This record gives sequence, structure tokens and C-alpha cells, in this order.
Amino acid sequence: MSPMITSILILSLATGTIITMASFHWLVAWMGLELNTLAILPVISESHHPRATEASTKYFLTQAAASSLILFSSVMNAQATGQWSILQLEDPLAQTLLTVALAMKLGLAPAHFWLPEVLQGSSFKTGLIIITWQKLAPMTLLLLTWNQASMLTLMMMGSLSVAVGGLGGLNQTQLRKVIAFSSIAHLGWMATIVTKSNKLALLNLTMYILISTPMMLSLIFSSTKTTQDLTTTWTTSPMLAPLT
Repeated sequence: MSPMITSILILSLATGTIITMASFHWLVAWMGLELNTLAILPVISESHHPRATEASTKYFLTQAAASSLILFSSVMNAQATGQWSILQLEDPLAQTLLTVALAMKLGLAPAHFWLPEVLQGSSFKTGLIIITWQKLAPMTLLLLTWNQASMLTLMMMGSLSVAVGGLGGLNQTQLRKVIAFSSIAHLGWMATIVTKSNKLALLNLTMYILISTPMMLSLIFSSTKTTQDLTTTWTTSPMLAPLT
């Protein structure tokens, strides 16, 4: 991929997230999410490997379904209330649909099946973007609507994600899948904390990004892909081995 195309995709990725984070209108937020999704697809399938193409397709289908649910819930809310403000989500069915849609976007259980497969088919650099930057826009919408979302649905999905993320990574040898299940567990804790305090959830998200970024960068630097590779990291990177 040429540097110009890469720059355009990264700029589109950043622009889509910023549009969603800065919007108070459901249609504008939806457009930001769509721009964000379309920009990451060529990055995932950059290697032209069948696994990368498969991961890109799975990511697109899941994110498109979640975006459709967000648009559908916002239309239902607009019909019930006559306005499109994100901060005034009053229709009960729209609240539940939006909560499920954001859970699909984030990868919360039981809509988590796409995340391990997408990460396994992507490179570590792309995986770093998926588990950090790509979580910002949906989490922003969740934090904005935290007192209007369906708390019971969010609590149930968050608790299930903690259990699935903790148990799912136990028998994995591929580090990308371990990281995916770890991400599911962390997002489960965030979703559970959101039901109590959005400020604590924001702190949790910040700590998650600050921990995940150096971990992924160290794995990229040491070219470590499996748990077996971790046992030989000290021979190539003695200083990096204790950190990973």
C-alpha cells in the first residue's frame, strides 16, 4: 500500500472517530461510525492473505449490522420524541436496541465472536488499532447515553463478557486470540462500570489503552506471535522479555 493511500486511510480513521465523538446528532454520529468502519477495512486486508480477507469481511458484516441497529434505534427515538439529539434517548425499545448495537461494535458477549477471528487474521499493528482506537467512538456514545441506556442489558452483557473473556483465553496459544479475549474481558468491566459511573468507566478505558498499547508494541518489536515464542524472547530482547 502506497504512503499516500495509507495517509488517507489513517486520516479517514481519525476523522470518523472525531466526528462521532464531537456530534450531538444521531445521523452525524452514524456517519462518523460508517467512515471509521470503511477506513479500517483496507487496512485489515492489506496483506491480501485469505485470512486477512476473511477477517475484513467478518469485521464489515458485524459493524454494518451494528450501525444499522444504531440508525434504526435513532429513527425510532426520533419518531417517538420528534428530535435527533443523542442526549435525549427516551424510547425504551430504542434504548435497548442502541445498547445491543454498541455492544456489537465493542465486541461484548454474546456478540463477541468476531473479535478473536478478526484479530487473528490481522497484523499486530492493525490489531492494536482495532482494540484501542476503534473502541473510542462506540465508548463515547455509551458514555454519552450512560444514564439513558438499558442498564439491565448492559449489566448482563458486561458480566457475561467478563466470564467469556476470562475463560476463553485459557486454552489459546495464539497471542492475538489471547489479547482479543483479554479485550473482551476489559470491555465487560467497562460496560459494568458504566452502569454506576461514566467517569470511572472513562478512567478504566484510559488505563486499558495505556496498558494495551505498550504491550502490543513490545510484541511487534520482538515479533512474538505465540505463547511458545514468549519463552525465547529473552534471547533476542533481554530487556523487553520481563515487560512482555
